[in-house]
Amino acid sequence: MTFKYFNKTIFAASLTAVVFLTSCENDLDRMPETEVTSASVYSDFNNYKGVLAKIYSGLAMSGQNGGDGDPDISGIDGGTSNYIRQYFQLQELTTDEAVIAWGDGSLPDLHSMTWSASNEFIAALYYRIYYQVGLANEFIRETTDEKLASRNISGANADEARMYRNEARFMRALSYSHAIDLFGNGPFATELSEVGTTPPPRMERKELFNYLESELKSLEGLLKEPRTNEYGRADKAAVWMLLSKLYLNAEVYTGQARYSDARIYAEKVISGGYSLKANYGELFLADNNLDNNETIFSINYDGTHTRTFGGTTYIIHASTGGSMNPASLGINSGWGGLRSTKNIASLFPATDGSIDKRGNFHTAGQNLEINNVATFTDGYPIVKFKNVKRNGQPGSDIAGDFVDTDFPMFRLAEAYLIYAEAVLRGGGGSNATALQYINLLRQRAYGNNSGNVSSINLDFILDERARELSWEAVRRTDLIRFGKFTSGSYLWPFKGGVKDGKAVEDFRKLYPIPASDLNANPNLIQNPGY
Repeated sequence: MTFKYFNKTIFAASLTAVVFLTSCENDLDRMPETEVTSASVYSDFNNYKGVLAKIYSGLAMSGQNGGDGDPDISGIDGGTSNYIRQYFQLQELTTDEAVIAWGDGSLPDLHSMTWSASNEFIAALYYRIYYQVGLANEFIRETTDEKLASRNISGANADEARMYRNEARFMRALSYSHAIDLFGNGPFATELSEVGTTPPPRMERKELFNYLESELKSLEGLLKEPRTNEYGRADKAAVWMLLSKLYLNAEVYTGQARYSDARIYAEKVISGGYSLKANYGELFLADNNLDNNETIFSINYDGTHTRTFGGTTYIIHASTGGSMNPASLGINSGWGGLRSTKNIASLFPATDGSIDKRGNFHTAGQNLEINNVATFTDGYPIVKFKNVKRNGQPGSDIAGDFVDTDFPMFRLAEAYLIYAEAVLRGGGGSNATALQYINLLRQRAYGNNSGNVSSINLDFILDERARELSWEAVRRTDLIRFGKFTSGSYLWPFKGGVKDGKAVEDFRKLYPIPASDLNANPNLIQNPGY
C-alpha cells in the first residue's frame, strides 16, 4: 500500500490562515489567540485541516512566517528554538553520540553536563513542548461533538473533524511523553482546564505516566488503521509505538517495570504491515517519503515549503565541515558543528572484511580523539541524514539552504529492538524471535549474513540501538534506562567537562524546570539538584 502524502504546503498555508499567539510563558491554559476569532475559524469546516496542520508543523517549523520568522516562543532565535532541533540537542549533545563545536550561550554546557535552570536551550524545548500542548488543547476544545453540532458540521465532515480531534490528542500525548522523559514533573492541562484564569497545576511523573497510558489506550481504537492515513499523520501504529516506548521506560518513570507491555505493543507494531526498507541509507535521504514501509511516524520537511534552520536542515548543515563536500550532501555549505565521539565509532568494527553500512563516518582530515570540543576536526561526523535523493539529485531548494529530508520519529527497526530488549528484561516473548529481529537489522546493515550473531544480551542491545538509531534522538533516554548516563561505569570524551570523562550527579537524569516558568507559576516545584 502506498501512503497518501500530508502535503507539506498545508503546513505553510496554515501559518497564514491561522496565526497563533507568540509567548515564552506557559501556554498550557491559554487559548492561542488569532487575528480572527476562534469562532470564525472553527465555524468553517474547510479551516480544520489547516489548524490541525499547525499542530503537526509545530514540531517541524518554529513560527508563522517563512518557517522560523515571527516565532511561536520569544527570547530565542526562531530557527534555534525549533522543536526537533532542540529535542535532538537535549537527547544527543548530552551523550556519547554528539558534540558540537559552537560556543553560543550555554550550548557547551549540554555536552559537559553542567547545565543550570537558566539554560536557554533547555528552556526553548520546555516552552515548545507546552506550546504544542496548548495548541492541541485548543483544537480539541473547539471540536467537541457539541460544538460541531452547534456549527452545523455534520455527516462526513463531522466524522473527519473527530478524526482530526483524535490526532490532536495523539500529538498532545507525544509532547507530554517528551515532558515526562526530559523534565519528569511539570504543569498539566487538558481541553477541560479553565482558560486564562489560574496557573496550571503541577503533575508528578508517575501521575503523568498514568494519564499518558490511559489517553493512548483510549486512542488505540479511534485512529486510522496502520498505513491508511496520510504520510506524516498519526495512526494506530503511532499510538502503539508511543505506548511501547512509554512502557519500555516505565521503570525509570514510575519505579515499576512494564516490559511485558512494552513487548506486547512492539508486537502490535511489528504485525501492523510494516517492513524494513532494503537500503538503510534511503531512510535518511531527501526523498525518504517514497516507497517507505518502515517509518511509522515522521516529521515532514520540504526545502521549498517548510523552510527552517531547525530540524533536518540543522542536522545536515551542522554536521558538515572540514574537508567534507557540502554539495555531495545536497546543501550549499557546512556549519562545522556536530560530530560523534570515538565511543560510537568503536561500535562499527570490520568483521572478516565485512562492513556495517550503518557506520558511515567522515574521517578524512578528522581526528578520532577529541582534544577540543570547539574544534570541528576533532571527532568524526556521522554521515547519515542527507539532502540528496536516491538518484543523486539534491532536494527542492535550488539555493541549497533548506532540506527535504523527513525526520523519522518512529521506525519499525526500533520496534524490533524494543521487542528484543523487553524479552531480555523478563517481559516474556521468545528469545529466538528476539534474536531473529536483531539479525534482520544486521543482515540489512551488512548486506548479507556475515553480521549475524548467535546470542544477545542487554549490553549488546544498547550497542545495537546506537548502531541502528544514532542521531535519531533516543540516546540519552537509552543511557538512562541502562544506568550509564550519569554513572562512572561508562564514560565518553568530555562527559562531565573533562577530556577522559567522569561521573556526574544523578540529578542530571532530569532537566531543570526553567527558572522563568517557576517564577510565573507558583504551583511548580524545581527538580532536585537545581
